[in-house]
Amino acid sequence: MAQSLVPKKPGDRVKTDRRDALKLARSHRSGDLTAVWVPDEGSEALRDLVRQREAAKQDQLRARHRLTKFLLRTGQRLPLGLKSWTERYMRWLAQVRYAQPAQEVTLRDCLNEFEHMSARVKRLEKAILEVVKLAPQPMQEVIRGRQALRGIAHISAVTIATELGNITSRFESARKLMGYSGAFPSEDSSGKRIRNGSITKAGNAHLRRIVVESAWCYRHWPRVGAKLRKRQQGISPEILEIAWKAQNRLHKRYMKLIKAGKDQRKVMIAVARELLGFIWAIGIKAEQACTPLAA
Repeated sequence: MAQSLVPKKPGDRVKTDRRDALKLARSHRSGDLTAVWVPDEGSEALRDLVRQREAAKQDQLRARHRLTKFLLRTGQRLPLGLKSWTERYMRWLAQVRYAQPAQEVTLRDCLNEFEHMSARVKRLEKAILEVVKLAPQPMQEVIRGRQALRGIAHISAVTIATELGNITSRFESARKLMGYSGAFPSEDSSGKRIRNGSITKAGNAHLRRIVVESAWCYRHWPRVGAKLRKRQQGISPEILEIAWKAQNRLHKRYMKLIKAGKDQRKVMIAVARELLGFIWAIGIKAEQACTPLAA
């Protein structure tokens, strides 16, 4: 049970094992306790690795910002037509020179830090690919099934799988999963007055981040490109049908809200919330298909 969600009286200042046992028994009888998922050792270890990669990505982003802000502060501007962080951009960085030796050392240090962080991210991603091959067959099938969705490649699918665990036992419906992610709007209503606010952000922040990033892909018209077609090879027709339905519905939802004049960030949150419904549906299908294997 979730210890932080156990009901507690504000004025209760006496804590003993007997009083705790009675309180838990009353709360359990009234249905006030909230169950949590306890991962096994393998799932927890893989989740730690995935979150370590996420931390490395954040460090890489900081290194990028530190380098670009130094270039901006010292008057270095990109040549016209050159995009940031491409191979041509890195070759241009290698040619940048300063009159002051101190600035030259600062630039090289920032560049080395960025290259070090990039190598760290690649090393962790390679480790994730190797560890997933040793994961149980049901988890591998769920990861493969979720890659049929647009915007969800291997790392994103592994992240979602490690954060959610077993869909069938944890979430009775897609709405439960949406609430778990914290992507639902807050509400303060009374009587005939209905007032909705920003999203609650009361759920899993790692899951919410990866789903919102994936939702940006549904701005584009529904299509199956070369990379997505490659990921969909060997996946069951039922899951492919869900993935195609997701493309059409979510793009239609995006266009409808944009034409209504909604803020794009709020639109993407709405699309991400509905994307969780398709993630739930694919997880249920994949887990049901693997039930005989798991047994």
